[in-house]
Amino acid sequence: MDRVMKATRRQCLLALFSALVVVVCVCIGVTMNLTTLYDENFDHMGLRTFCMFTVNSNILAAAAMAMVIPYTLDGLRKHNYHLPRWIVVLVYAGVTAVALTFLISLFVLAPFKGFVLIFSGSRFFLHGVCPILAVAAFCFFMSAQRLRFVDSLIALIPVAIYSVLYYIMVVVIGEDRGGWNDFYGFFTRLPHWIPLAAIMPLTLLIATGIRVLHNRSFDKRENEAAAFYREIFTDADIRQLVAAMARVHGSNVKMRDILIPSRIISIMLEHNKSDCTLEECCEIYLREYIAAGAVMDVEKLWI
Repeated sequence: MDRVMKATRRQCLLALFSALVVVVCVCIGVTMNLTTLYDENFDHMGLRTFCMFTVNSNILAAAAMAMVIPYTLDGLRKHNYHLPRWIVVLVYAGVTAVALTFLISLFVLAPFKGFVLIFSGSRFFLHGVCPILAVAAFCFFMSAQRLRFVDSLIALIPVAIYSVLYYIMVVVIGEDRGGWNDFYGFFTRLPHWIPLAAIMPLTLLIATGIRVLHNRSFDKRENEAAAFYREIFTDADIRQLVAAMARVHGSNVKMRDILIPSRIISIMLEHNKSDCTLEECCEIYLREYIAAGAVMDVEKLWI
């Protein structure tokens, strides 16, 4: 069981660290934009920075990553790391958006404005570091749920909303009447139908690539876990294993709150031939945990 606990702890720590890094980097980048009131190369600084998809996509990704942090801390405390599906899909949407930001910066903006300009200052974080870290973190450290095709369609929603807003502000209203200038150059450099026809298929392609990477990481982790559980638990006495795990946890002064690892126990049962039920295993765990804690209390009295 130590191996299971260590693997869970490692996964929690990697997810926690990567989420924190993304959140901090986004905060740095956005703060730099907000505090830069004038930039000769970019019109949208200060509060106007929120007009840009670059900023909004990074904020979405950072907000979604921030929601992962409490679950990683809970996983470290309970040895039971698990992310709800709605958070995984929300992170997926944010990661897809920043991946689009990175690719547009790399292949559309940088060739026109220069790579140094597009990837320097706050743009070093928002165009480069944050998108790359967010994609890597989501695909390799947060693969707690298998993504479906419908999740890829949901991930398109933020891009679709901004695309409609950008078209209305730039083309329908226009800069002369209080709208936005075409700061991405989509409609000044190209016929209108090209960006309108290309943006959503491109985003779906990006989302699909991220989903494939994420699911491969998920499948690899699940297969390794299943092989380990089959090797260790198929013929083992599940009642004795649960009791031993409870005694270890109950004797640990750092884990004196009673937290029954029901998810881990249920996985153990899935790979075991025993007729023991989850309810019975939880009762065994609770009984042995309390007994181990009582022994620790008695030992303290003699010290």
